Amino acid sequence: MRGTTESPNPLHTNLDLYSAKELVDALVDDHGIAVQAVRESSAQLAQAVQAALPRLAAGGRLVYVGAGTSGRLGLQDAVELFPTFSWPPERALALLAGGARAVTESVEGAEDDSAQGAADILGIAPTRQDVVLAIAASGRTPYVLGAIGAARRAGALTIGLANNRDSAVAAAAEIGITLDTGSEVICGSTRLKAGTAQKIALNSFSSAIMVGLHKVYGNLMVDMRASNGKLRERAVQLTVGATACGEARARQVLDTCDYHVKTAIVCIKADLEPAAAQALLARCDDSIRRAIGG
Repeated sequence: MRGTTESPNPLHTNLDLYSAKELVDALVDDHGIAVQAVRESSAQLAQAVQAALPRLAAGGRLVYVGAGTSGRLGLQDAVELFPTFSWPPERALALLAGGARAVTESVEGAEDDSAQGAADILGIAPTRQDVVLAIAASGRTPYVLGAIGAARRAGALTIGLANNRDSAVAAAAEIGITLDTGSEVICGSTRLKAGTAQKIALNSFSSAIMVGLHKVYGNLMVDMRASNGKLRERAVQLTVGATACGEARARQVLDTCDYHVKTAIVCIKADLEPAAAQALLARCDDSIRRAIGG
């Protein structure tokens, strides 16, 4: 059954006759619906965060599964977790219908292979600590449904994100999330606002997870990797912001702890050497607040 994501939009039946300004306005304005769609699913997203946190804290992996645009959005979310939050790359996996080739080109028919979806999940040896995010705009992609089934049988937490109501993906997953974005300005092109809603939902989910795992202090991303000059300067500003010390002091301490912001903050706040600060963080579940007592 065709979902609303593939139905013609009654508001823009003469899209090809629009002026450039009218066309851009129609496309941009339609993306505003994506924000509301995610907002309406916030209770389910929060439920997913709460269910995922203990598994990931116990060593589980985030596994993103999708086809086409949905798969690439999952991949994007996965790869950004390491530089932003120092989340280990081996604990953020992305499975795309069609494999690595599908990152840059369309692999025809790959999304219709439910057996391959199951095989790809089994290929990563899923455990009960893993969290599988299954993404499909239509909500009925066979590759994604095959992956959900295999993941559930292995005991992994499954979270299904779809853009159509009453979807098979949302029903098959342990936690189903519907991002009801409706029909697209260009009929069936779910790289538009359906993709925008998926991006917002994935970004919000993974960011909330990282806050819950103590990778944020206040609203500062204190577990980022200072892998280039720009990020080293950012590390200095984050350390200054968290401790109210001067830039010279922040640089001095960061130099002694390989520019790890979290360690530097504890060094300054608790007046400790880097090794002692790291040991204290380890005893406090990597939480700055617990380490410094507030």
